[in-house]
Amino acid sequence: MKRRNFLTGAAAGGALAAASSFPAPAVARGVRALKMVTAWPKNFPGLGTAAERLAKRFAEATDGQITLRVFGAGELVPAFGAFDAVARGTIDMYHAADYYWQGKSQAYNFFSTVPFGMTGLEHAAWIYYGGGQKLWDELSSGFGVKPFLAGNTGVQMGGWYKRPINTLEDFRGLKVRMPGLGGEVLRRIGAAVQVLPGGEIFPALQQGSIDGTEWIGPWNDLAFGFYKIAKYYYYPGFHEPGTALAAGINLAVWNSFSKTQQAVISAIIEAEHSQVFAEFTAQNARALTVLRKKHNIIPRRFSDDILRALGKQSAKVVAEVAAKDAMAKRVYDSYRAFRGEVAAWGRISELAYGEARELLSGGNG
Repeated sequence: MKRRNFLTGAAAGGALAAASSFPAPAVARGVRALKMVTAWPKNFPGLGTAAERLAKRFAEATDGQITLRVFGAGELVPAFGAFDAVARGTIDMYHAADYYWQGKSQAYNFFSTVPFGMTGLEHAAWIYYGGGQKLWDELSSGFGVKPFLAGNTGVQMGGWYKRPINTLEDFRGLKVRMPGLGGEVLRRIGAAVQVLPGGEIFPALQQGSIDGTEWIGPWNDLAFGFYKIAKYYYYPGFHEPGTALAAGINLAVWNSFSKTQQAVISAIIEAEHSQVFAEFTAQNARALTVLRKKHNIIPRRFSDDILRALGKQSAKVVAEVAAKDAMAKRVYDSYRAFRGEVAAWGRISELAYGEARELLSGGNG
C-alpha cells in the first residue's frame, strides 16, 4: 500500500465515521492531528528530543496524514498528570516512564524498572517475547490506554551526593531525590526521600532542599549541571538497571485506526525505542569523558556491603509491591521468572564477555 493512500478508501471512511466520538484528535480532510504530552522538559536531551523525533517519524511515515504535536511537561498538563489526561481522552498520547503511574497500580513499576531488576535489553526481551506486552495491555486497557515501549535509558547511575557515601549509615537522614521503588528502598534504610520532576532537581540541590539526587546518567546529568554542586558521583544505579520509556495512546483513539495504520504506528514506535537505547549508550559514553576530563569528576562505585544491603531491602520492597493486588502479583511472577532465565544466559554472555574485555584493557575499554 502506498503511503499517500494510507488513510484513503475504507480505512479513511472508518476513521472519519468514528471521529465524532473522539474528543481529542482533530480530523480534517483525512488528516489525524494528535496531541502528545510528555513528562520531560521541552526538548530536554534524550527524553524531550526523543518525543520530538517520534513526532517527526509519524509525519514522515504517513506522509503527514498522522501528526503529533508535542507538549513538554507543564505546557498543557503537569509532568505527572500525563497519564490521567490520556486516560480521560482530553489528550491523545503521552511520552513518559510508566513507574510514574504506580499510584494507579503497583504493577506499572515492572513496565518501567524495578531495583535489581532487568537491564534494558532483558526488559525488551520480556515485553516482546516473554509475555510482558500482553500483561501490559491488560493492565492499561482498564484505564483506557494502549501502551508501547518507546525507549530505554540503559543502566543508570547511582546518583550525585554532596558528601561521600562510604557505608549504609551515610544514607540515614540524607535528603535524596529518587522516585519509584528505589526511593522506597532508600526510605527503608533511613533516607528522607523526595520525588521531584526533572526541572525542579537542580534548584532543590542548589538551595539545599536535597543533599543528593539520581537522574539518569552522564548525558542528562551533565546537561543539568549537577557536577557544579555535588562532587560525589556513584554507580551502579541499583534502583534503575534499565529504565523503559513508554508511549501511551488513548485506547479509543488507538481503536479508531485501521489494522494497517496500527501496524505502521507500532513499527514507528518500535523503531524509536531502538534509537533511544542506542543514543543513550553513545551519549552517556561521551558525556562521561567530559565529566572526567573537563570537570574532574571521578565516578565512585558503591561498596559491596552497600550493594548487598540495598539488594536485600530491594527484594523485600518488590515482593511487597507484588502482594498489593492480583494484577501486580501476576506481572511480578512473569517478570521474576523471565529475569531468572535471562540472568543465567547473561552470566555467560554479556557479563562474562565484559569481564574478559576488562582483563585485556585494564579498565580502559
